[in-house]
Amino acid sequence: MLAVKRQVTLSSASRIHQALRPGLLSGLSFAAATRAYHSKLYGSADEAIEGIKTGSKLLIGGFGLCGIPENLLKAIARRKDIEQVTAVSNNAGTSDYGLGTLLQSRQIKRMVSSYVGENKEFARQYLGGELEVELIPQGTLAERVRCGGAGIPAFYTLTGVGTQVETGGIPIKYSTDGQKVLIASEPRETKMFGGRKYLMEEGITGDFALIKAWKADELGNLVFKYAGNNFNAPMATAGKITIVEAEEIVPVGELGPDNIHIPGIHVHRVIKGEVYEKRIEKLTLRRSATDENSLPASMQQRIHIIKRAAREFKDGMYVNLGIGMPVIASNYIDPSITVHLQSENGILGMGPFPRPEEVDADLVNAGKESVTVLPGGSCFSSDVSFGMIRGNRLDMTILGGMQVSQFGDLSNWVVPGKIIKGMGGAMDLVAATNSRVVVTMTHNDKDGGPKILKENTLPLTGVKCVDRIITDKCVFDVIPGKGLLLRELSHGKTVEEIRASTGCEFDVASDVAETY
Repeated sequence: MLAVKRQVTLSSASRIHQALRPGLLSGLSFAAATRAYHSKLYGSADEAIEGIKTGSKLLIGGFGLCGIPENLLKAIARRKDIEQVTAVSNNAGTSDYGLGTLLQSRQIKRMVSSYVGENKEFARQYLGGELEVELIPQGTLAERVRCGGAGIPAFYTLTGVGTQVETGGIPIKYSTDGQKVLIASEPRETKMFGGRKYLMEEGITGDFALIKAWKADELGNLVFKYAGNNFNAPMATAGKITIVEAEEIVPVGELGPDNIHIPGIHVHRVIKGEVYEKRIEKLTLRRSATDENSLPASMQQRIHIIKRAAREFKDGMYVNLGIGMPVIASNYIDPSITVHLQSENGILGMGPFPRPEEVDADLVNAGKESVTVLPGGSCFSSDVSFGMIRGNRLDMTILGGMQVSQFGDLSNWVVPGKIIKGMGGAMDLVAATNSRVVVTMTHNDKDGGPKILKENTLPLTGVKCVDRIITDKCVFDVIPGKGLLLRELSHGKTVEEIRASTGCEFDVASDVAETY
């Protein structure tokens, strides 16, 4: 519903007259003081989604439950006539909220995502052949959407080289018994630049983009709050029709021109969100040392690994911490040094987990856990975040792992037919050529089998990308062209024990010692 209104400019007619020579364009004063405009406000979410139909392709902003268009998704869930939708979204919320509700109502035919995560219904439908899932590395997904919005048909990237992203074969649809792959991803076109292989990725656009903003005006100018920017910004530019719900609608002119994240040219419809739950997927609070001592043995083992990993930090470093175990390292940074932590969902200067009074639903890390931002920190969109990563602005990345080979090949995103987490941002992070990659993981799996192997048996995340492996038993360095070098031992461990629990040969440093 469009309404013609008048907007008062920031400069009054008298100030314009002062800036002009007397008599020059004297008739300009009234025209410059006001101008007519079309309001993009709609009365409700139900009204705003008009035109979305069976088979529509939807770009849906948000990251986990942070910055999701809650009210627009609820409106679609009420429209049972909308079916067979293709949903492009980093992930699908939880089983009972956000985009997960459209999975529950069977309104989605295909998900285009980077991460399945802990959404059990998402994983169940995918592995049971009920849902098509096109898995794309997170940074590649963000850039494909950004390029689609910018009219760029394709681009080349290092992300995924040497993995199934390049060769094809990632399952998109399984048979109903989960035993056969009915649809698989296609191989990517490749090209050499500067002696390195790159993959070609095509831009993504959608019929509609569903976006959540913090503030909007009637012209469709948008401002996001903290990590609520994420995928909202690039997706707002890539929809044929962009529909925005905002927590607050402000008068035209109240948003400063240099504070607007997305200009109204990209936005077609705006509503004020009716109700916001703003759930936090993983409410995580800061622990005291006393709390750590009471944790179960498995968690204390993880903390033991991470405390050693925290020694990798050096003063002034820019570092990305992967989800799970690595992100805990933010709580163990030496207070005498400055480390700038980057989270791929759009935070630089990430701090530790919050105290109860510091919790904000718009501040979560890449693992969807509540976090803080330190003074001097900044927030930005997912495409900007991965531009930092691909552009080699990070000094180091710490990741979790399922398997690492003797030459530094990493697997950490899938156990075919059983566990499907998705690659998330890991493939993008390990493809950054100048960023040191440290993998933290338990030395052996739950059955006692080695996770450090001569050759990976699981699909790869990256090829020859790991520089250091830190486990509960030891520290290995990966020496290019040679293999593993045992650098350090955990207290109470011996070289013989490491040999018995490792699935490949390795050399031992002359000064190897128990250090952690």
